[in-house]
Amino acid sequence: MTKMQKLATSLLFGTMLMGTAPAFAEAVLHRGNAGEPQTLDYAHISIDIEGFVVRDLFEGLTIYDANGKIVPGTAESWTVSDDETVYTFKIRDNANWSDGSPVTAEDFVFAMRRLEDPKTAAEYANILYPIKNAEKANKGEVPIDQLGIKAIDAKTVEITLERPTPFFLQLLAHYTALPLSKANFEKFGDQFVKPGNMVSNGAFVLQAHVPNDTLTVVKNEKYWDAANVKLDKVIFYPIDDDAASVRRFEAKELDLVYNFSADQIKRLRESYSDQVHVTPGLATYYYVFDNREPPYNDVNVRRALSMAVDRDFLAQEIYAGAQLPAYNLVPPGLEGYGQGPQPDFATLSQIDREDKAVELMKTAGYGEGGKPLEIEIRYNTNANHERVATAVADMWKNTFGAKVSLVNLDVASHYAYLQEGGKFNVARAGWTADYADPENFLALNVGSNVTFNYGKYKNDEFDALMKASYEERDPAKRMDEMKKAETILMNDQPIAPLMNNANLWLVSERVSGWGDNPVNEHLSKFLSVSE
Repeated sequence: MTKMQKLATSLLFGTMLMGTAPAFAEAVLHRGNAGEPQTLDYAHISIDIEGFVVRDLFEGLTIYDANGKIVPGTAESWTVSDDETVYTFKIRDNANWSDGSPVTAEDFVFAMRRLEDPKTAAEYANILYPIKNAEKANKGEVPIDQLGIKAIDAKTVEITLERPTPFFLQLLAHYTALPLSKANFEKFGDQFVKPGNMVSNGAFVLQAHVPNDTLTVVKNEKYWDAANVKLDKVIFYPIDDDAASVRRFEAKELDLVYNFSADQIKRLRESYSDQVHVTPGLATYYYVFDNREPPYNDVNVRRALSMAVDRDFLAQEIYAGAQLPAYNLVPPGLEGYGQGPQPDFATLSQIDREDKAVELMKTAGYGEGGKPLEIEIRYNTNANHERVATAVADMWKNTFGAKVSLVNLDVASHYAYLQEGGKFNVARAGWTADYADPENFLALNVGSNVTFNYGKYKNDEFDALMKASYEERDPAKRMDEMKKAETILMNDQPIAPLMNNANLWLVSERVSGWGDNPVNEHLSKFLSVSE
């Protein structure tokens, strides 16, 4: 041993005797999350800010990589039957829960059965309906054990579908398809989501949760890919105040900020250059009308209100070009679908639209010389959404003489109210693709979709076309069925598509591994930070 080696050994031994050890800085990611999750129970979540947290804690059979591509997750491989209805997944031998117990096929069977069990009342149960008997089981028509998923052995799970489903591997990356430790759930029940109770199989484990303050996850040393996880800790900050989030980013208190105010794009780009990320997403920003109540159960009123909205103004003036005007629900960029059908007024100038809107409103008996029009717009708290609502209110006031009021709630409360069937006039909503297929957007308006059909729209012809699209094996004909369905939807205007969203992020220069992608998936396991 050289003198230098002896000296280093003596110093190390000396610090150990004094009760100290060499200090290594923790790698901590501070992640702004735009709102407080309603829950961490993925049988009862439905918005992206909840998904960001849950998918750091739990991992499905497949996952999205940093660039938004489907790659193996807890499953190391899979095979597909010739008729494309049976998928067999091999779970990694070293896939374990955070308590050290193995992740088994039975954990996936248990989780999916729980999700489809009518007693669970999972708001998003319909997303797994491509699985054989899922819809019937969820509606109580067959026993839950007839769900088309079974454990072949401890590390092999087989899933049988109702019909070939082109987007099934994407669907399995969704939080509805995450596993659940059967043993842990049987111990804690619905309280499994609490710190100290939760056992997870993802890259991180839940350490602490202070509602409306912080949610802290730490590296899961039992995770199969722990050696490649570079972060020791991720702290999520549920800040729905855009200005506050930006201030904390500028003060270097946050490394990531999601959904900052669009009117700040120019200023932020001047100051932070490529730390500002504006990425086209598979997402649509829309207003939904409550189809149950007059006057919004009148197609003429819905069409008139939609026509009077100047989408170019919203996209350019409020979002500074970070959004694109939209006239149909399905966003562009979905393979095989192309540009979706637009309503007949989409090609008119804004002035001509407003003139025709006034005529339609008079036909319905409202506006000048008719019944007064009083409208309440509900939106989730956010500076951008407030500016949109204020602008739309002004447009409806100027066009129809309407009296418009605004109501806002935090994001979790806003969507909970809509999903639980609360009555409203007009409400702001948005949808980001769970999987890159038009069905994911159009199915929102199927009559039987009790969770996400917020306005309770019902059109038998639309529903029949969607049903036909599920049964159609020819890809081109399937897309054609969905285009016919969207044509009906855009003529009826139960919703008013306003813009195709961009994903707005601030990403600190000390963050590495970030990848912009249209599905807006950003697992912390792919990220690292430098001091």
